[in-house]
Amino acid sequence: MAIKFGRPIEMRDAPLREVTTPAASLDLVTRMRRNRKSEWTRRLVRENVVTTDDLIWPLFVMDGDNRRAPIASMPGVERLSVDQAVRDAERAMKLTIPCIALFPYTDPSLRDENGTEALNPDNLVCKAVRAIKREFPDIGILCDVALDPYTSHGHDGLLRGGVILNDETVAVLAKQALMQAEAGCDIIAPSDMMDGRVGAIRETLDGAHLHDVQIMAYAAKYASAFYGPFRDAVGSAKTLTGDKRTYQMDPANTNEAMREIELDLAEGADMVMVKPGLPYLDIVRRVKDSFGVPTFAYQVSGEYAMIAAAAANGWIDGERAMMESLVAFKRAGADGVLTYFAPKAAEKIRAEN
Repeated sequence: MAIKFGRPIEMRDAPLREVTTPAASLDLVTRMRRNRKSEWTRRLVRENVVTTDDLIWPLFVMDGDNRRAPIASMPGVERLSVDQAVRDAERAMKLTIPCIALFPYTDPSLRDENGTEALNPDNLVCKAVRAIKREFPDIGILCDVALDPYTSHGHDGLLRGGVILNDETVAVLAKQALMQAEAGCDIIAPSDMMDGRVGAIRETLDGAHLHDVQIMAYAAKYASAFYGPFRDAVGSAKTLTGDKRTYQMDPANTNEAMREIELDLAEGADMVMVKPGLPYLDIVRRVKDSFGVPTFAYQVSGEYAMIAAAAANGWIDGERAMMESLVAFKRAGADGVLTYFAPKAAEKIRAEN
């Protein structure tokens, strides 16, 4: 006797290959398709759902007034003057996106070897933070902490003799974080991957009685090929000398990511991030399972550009691919996603609810 679909079927003398019992006559107990038969039941049994609460919207700011400049390598994404960034913050509020992330396009004339514009309290990021908080104090603002938008060499830290200096860079990053927090930033997000920077930033913030400012550590940030369009957006693509593999993680490593996460949490990180996103969903899953802390992923510029370009050429359904990619992050265990799709995804989510 053989067991098939949970019911006994007597084989008698007929060989297995001659059994041609129609499926309809088997009186199946379990039919997986029952729960897929219509939209309402698919919604009812859905395991992972993307909401607007899961989204962080990255914005690029630039000098000028009433300006919006398209970024060729990121279709649909623009650099914004500060006043226009305020308008996009308003749009985020209306779409119930809880947080925006700010990145500057620094004029080349303001870049130097030491990234001194990073410590200017009137730089683009600080101006944007203050302007947005004046009009929309209840929206969360995340600020990147790293020197690459400000250095003439395009690296995240201080460069001497071809070597990125760790401890000297950390001292600058702590000052940068304090300045951003004093401007009104809610979440400090160090993306530089210097050792010890989370602890130094936490100590500096607490020393200034800014205990409530959160830290989202780019704890597992890989030396990835998917950052190209972002570097176009912040203006570091043409200035970068060499690569960042001496401080960003090797894409082949997973256990190393767990050590990075553990160290950043011990130093005071409130949340952690994996970057890039889709190629590193296994890391997201391991981080969430191992530490159970708020875990975020960055759907980076290259990931966005691939979907947007394929959709523009009619090769894929861009809207479905967008939502499928966001569900993948939730399925892997991410609590939220930094994504350039945020406003479009939020509009779709709200239209369906």
